[in-house]
Amino acid sequence: MKKLITLFLLLTMVVGLVACGSTGNNETDDQSQDESDLAYVEGNGKLIIGYTDYAPMNYTDESGTFTGFDTELATLVSEKLGLEPQFVEINWDTKEVELNAKSIDCIWNGLTISDERKATMEVTQPYIKNAQVVVVKEGTEYEDTSSLIGKNIAAEQGSAGETTIQGDDNLKQASYIPKTLQTEALMEVKAGTADAAVLDLTLANTMTGEGTNYKDITIVDKLAEENYGVAFRKGSDISEEVNKIFDELVADGTMAKLAEKYGLDLAQ
Repeated sequence: MKKLITLFLLLTMVVGLVACGSTGNNETDDQSQDESDLAYVEGNGKLIIGYTDYAPMNYTDESGTFTGFDTELATLVSEKLGLEPQFVEINWDTKEVELNAKSIDCIWNGLTISDERKATMEVTQPYIKNAQVVVVKEGTEYEDTSSLIGKNIAAEQGSAGETTIQGDDNLKQASYIPKTLQTEALMEVKAGTADAAVLDLTLANTMTGEGTNYKDITIVDKLAEENYGVAFRKGSDISEEVNKIFDELVADGTMAKLAEKYGLDLAQ
């Protein structure tokens, strides 16, 4: 009988120890799940920044230097956060997938702020003004978007340009050519395989007209005014910290000087 009682007590202790061990693991898992996004990147010691080749925001200049407004700004903000900036080129159409998979920590590449994006990502306050514009070859007859009904029109897939085409009654009647990059949409116009393209004003101002590789391409229409923001994972507390740094950089004039360097206008 004593042996049975002793065996029972031993089994009870084993079950208790297993239960305690299980609870401890759950608490660790919960802590891991509750860890803030800022704590996560601080633990890695770096901020992985998703971008595409897009002048004047992120691009490689003629000397082979990777630069741009967003490149310089993201580097400066990362330093203030005590993090090393790491730039990773991404496919714009799968940017949110990369963000949520933690292949990148943010999308910092002239991202247009929209209600749809704010619903799925944590987007900072606006920092740069932009607009969607129509570009065509010089000499092309153009009055308004109705001039492009039945024509070929290019834009970057997953971009604000694509959204603008889809939301315009006339442009919806054109043959849409989706491209991986905005620069590829420009190439389509230059090659004559597209009659027009819808692009960011910031890029069009930098890459078209005299002194550029697209000197015979011109802006003929402005369709939608918008603002740029930086996107983090939904619920990320990094966004709030970046907003604070943005306020500091606006107050001390750093942001204005950087915008002037790249021919951009700050959001109000």
